[in-house]
Parts: sequence; C-alpha cells; structure tokens
Amino acid sequence: MKQLFYNWTCRLSLWLCCWFGGLSSGFMTRNSRPNIVLLMADDLGVGDLCCYGNNTVSTPNIDRLASEGVRLTQHLAAASVCTPSRAAFLTGRYPIRSGMASPYNLNRGLTWLGGSGGLPTNETTFAKLLQHYGYRTGLIGKWHQGLSCASRNDHCYHPLNHGFDYFYGLPFGLLSDCQTSKTPELHRWLRIKLWISTAVLSLVPLLLLIPKYARWFVVPWKVILTFALLAFLFFLSWYSSYGFTRRWNCILMRNHEIIQQPMREERVASLMLKEALAFIDRYKRGPFLLFVSFLHVHTPLITKDKFVGHSKYGLYGDNVEEMDWMVGRILETLDQERLTNHTLVYFTSDNGGRLEVQEGDVQLGGSNGIYKGGQGMGGWEGGIRVPGIFRWPTVLQAGKVINEPTSLMDIYPTLSYIGGGMLPQDRIIDGRNLMPLLEGRVSHSDHEFLFHYCGVYLHTARWHQKDCATVWKAHYVTPKFSPDGAGACYGSGICPCSGDVTYHDPPLLFDVSRDPSETRPLNPDNEALFDSVVKKIEAAIKEHRRTLTPVPQQFSVFNTLWKPWLQPCCGTFPFCGCDKEDDILSTAW
Repeated sequence: MKQLFYNWTCRLSLWLCCWFGGLSSGFMTRNSRPNIVLLMADDLGVGDLCCYGNNTVSTPNIDRLASEGVRLTQHLAAASVCTPSRAAFLTGRYPIRSGMASPYNLNRGLTWLGGSGGLPTNETTFAKLLQHYGYRTGLIGKWHQGLSCASRNDHCYHPLNHGFDYFYGLPFGLLSDCQTSKTPELHRWLRIKLWISTAVLSLVPLLLLIPKYARWFVVPWKVILTFALLAFLFFLSWYSSYGFTRRWNCILMRNHEIIQQPMREERVASLMLKEALAFIDRYKRGPFLLFVSFLHVHTPLITKDKFVGHSKYGLYGDNVEEMDWMVGRILETLDQERLTNHTLVYFTSDNGGRLEVQEGDVQLGGSNGIYKGGQGMGGWEGGIRVPGIFRWPTVLQAGKVINEPTSLMDIYPTLSYIGGGMLPQDRIIDGRNLMPLLEGRVSHSDHEFLFHYCGVYLHTARWHQKDCATVWKAHYVTPKFSPDGAGACYGSGICPCSGDVTYHDPPLLFDVSRDPSETRPLNPDNEALFDSVVKKIEAAIKEHRRTLTPVPQQFSVFNTLWKPWLQPCCGTFPFCGCDKEDDILSTAW
C-alpha cells in the first residue's frame, strides 16, 4: 500500500511538473522580457533581398531570419529620408510632432554635426523606455539625430542622453564626402554654385586692374582691395564648412569621446561588428537591447576586398552581401551564446533605395522592386516601403508572411509591450503594438490611416479599409521626375517636397492592395467608390491635423547652419584630428 501511494504521488508530481512546466515554458519566453536586437540598414531598397524577390544578390542570413520568423510585405517608413524616419522609429511618432521635419528642400535631414538641431530631449525613445525597466541598451553605428545644443560638449542630443547606456559609431552618418576620392554628396549643386560665385567675385578686382593699367580711367586701390577682400570673405564664409566636410562630419565616437577624426572609413564596419559582438557578450545575461545601425548600403559603398566582385549587381550588391555577412555573424553569436530562443531580432531599413546615385552609367543605389519611386520621393511606395522581418523562436511562427500595413513607428509600442513597460500618457503615440498581429491573435493591422509626409508637407494618405482588406492611397502632391519620362529626379539629385512638384485636386487615387506598383490611377469613371473613398480620407486628414501642436522646428535655418562653436573637435579647434583606436585590425573579419 505504501509503495502504491508512493508511485501515485510520484506520478502526480511528475504530471503537475509537466503541466505547470509546460505552462511556464509557454509563457516564459512570451512574458520573460527577451533580449532585443534591432538591425537597421541605411537606404536599402525592399527589392535588394532574396526573401523579397531579388535573384541577383545573395542574402542567406537575412533570408534565414525571414524563414525562421515573420516577414512583413507592407512595412512603411514614416519618411523617405533618414533623419526624420529614424526620429519616428525611435519615438513611435510622426517626425512632424517632434519638429524633426523640414520645411526646406535643401536640408531635409541634419546636415552638420556642428548644427544646433536634433531629436528634442523631451522625446522619449524606446531605449529610454526600456532602460527604465532594467534593460542594458546599446547603439552601434549611425545616429544622425543631432549632437549639441549650445556648446561643443553639451551633447544634449547624444544617444547617451536618449536612453542608450553605450554608444559606438558615427554621430552623423556615412557620406561620399567621407572619402576624398569620391564626388561630394552634401549640397553638391549648392557647392558648385558657390565655387562659380567665388570665381565671378574674384574676377571683379582683376577686371578693375585693366582700366587702371590701360589708363582709361583711374580706379582707386581702395576700391580694388575692397572687392578683393569681399571675394576672400565670401570664399572663407562657405569654405570653412564645406571645404572640411570630411573632418567636420565623418567622426567616430565611443560614448562621449571622439576616437577618430576624421574616421578611417575602410575600418569602421569591422570595428562596429567587433563592438556589437562584444556588447552581446558583455550583457548576455540580459535583458539587453542592441540597436545595430549599419552604414551599409549608403554611398560611398565601402566594401572589404573579400566581398568585392561577389555579386551580380556590382559594388552595390557587394556591399549588400557584406552587410548580410555581418548579420550572419551577429546571429551566429546569439546561437553560440544560446540566446536565440530568448531574443527578438528585427531587421529593416530606414527608407527605400536611392535611385539618383550614379557614377557614370553605373547605378550605386538600390532596387525598390516593383514599387514606384525611391528615397526622398514623398509618398511613392519605393521611398517608404522597407523590409520588415521579426524572429522570436517559440513565440512567432516561422515562415509567416503578413500583408497588412505596418510602420517603423510600431516598433516603439511593440518593444514597450514585450519589455514590460508603459507607454507615455502625455503625448500621442502613432505606432501600434504589433505583437497581436505577429502572433496571429488578430488578422488585421490596427492602422486604419497612415500619413506620408515629405518634410512638413503631407503628400499622401493611406486608408486600410478593414472590412474588405482594401488599401487605398491618395496622392495630393507628387514630385516631377527629371528628365521627363525618367523614374527619379536625376537633374536635381533628390526630388523636392515643395516648389517644383505636381499638386493633384482631386488626388491621384490607387488601390495598392491590387496595384502595388501604382501604375493604374483610379477616377470616377473606372472606380464607383472614388468620391466616397476620397471623402473618407480627407476627413481623416482633417482629424489628424487637429492632433498636431506647434513645436520648435529642428530644421530651421539657424539650426541647420554650421556653427564653429558647436563643431565636435578632438584636439584644438580648428586643428581637429586624432586616432585613438588600436592599429591592430579587428579579428572579427
């Protein structure tokens, strides 16, 4: 009898352990605050990855993420250029709400580390939110959200003042200007005009010497010297910034310390990878948030020799494949540390591929697949539709594909939810928690309307009509491509948001659920619902605009000007320069 009781007790205990253990393991990963690894490419087109239909570039590691996780096909950036898009990603809010949207065509992103604009300190990033709830947070790579407000070292916009415990990377970003052998990228056409204006002004004192020495009439030396001085001061006023772009903007930092000025571009990717892997090792007992903000695939497409010539798509494809390899090293480290099942990995791009970047006849920008337009083009799909891949084994179904409209702004409330935090109640959060959609608990996105801005100008609005799964898209403003018939603004280098644009009244209407390439505009003759759809969208725009409140404009003329007293400097200004990194090449490669 005693033996029978003992056997029954053991079986009951074992059954209870299995039952509660099963519940525990089911809820453990789900509710136990996973590690979070965010991977963001720079200007990667949605058509550049194999898992999104590309057959010319090899991306096995990103494809692995998609096959082991959930792939979003209608994932949207909140802006088609990097600074406002990243601001929206970090805060879950349209960039216009934080003043991170520009009224100007010239400065649509932050252009100088020595400027005074940046992501306002009263904005709460997802890093700050999770830091408050016990996460160790790190940013490796590109920031591009400003640096200082009033003095060179106040670093009010620095990542460490926005919730990151550790920062290693570029407070600005990668530019073609970072390599002296490449064609300048920052305000290229303005700089050409400034050179021409300087040449014209310099000719004036020389021309005044002709009548003086020909003795046609007397020209006082004071007049000649005055014009010469004016020409010199004009040249000095603009060349002091533009002439040293590489030294002023291409800087590598660790936390608040400048460690390379200018940075050694050929080494920075390997150093970033080494830092990312070290961060995982340092905080593997978690929970941690690691945001790896790649410099790939922005020009000048700096690529290690081992990847050059690998792809069928030239140097751009090589650069994509190098980034994919870096993604693979990060995933491999998670596997080795047995963190894979307890880590949410997310991969995306800040905006679509840039079409206007060329070197002769060679295309240096990405592919946006079937989608019209590209980076900088307001509301056209090619500029705002980006990759969106989530992997969280045991929680998210492997190989799942979701065709619902989602946004980069959704990452904020999603991370808040899985990290155990509370969303701020004192501001509007435009993002939506994606976990119910990703887990399959709901079948439709929470977004009914999404608004697509170009700077401060609303170009396009999207209506997700949930009762019939139709996605309508109304364009009120579209860029004028140049030359005529082209698919981009090759004449100006980037499409403007205002001025030389086309206004549509009534709007251009598309059903992007059936016409994702936006090639068949609808009208009252071919779409019976045209008037009712436009009326519904315009009512939503009116309601959206009622929620906007005035905020300081971070892209004002004053904020976007280069200021010597704000220029970060390693050494004595203006003789800035240092290299504090070890000379030993990273073994990560």
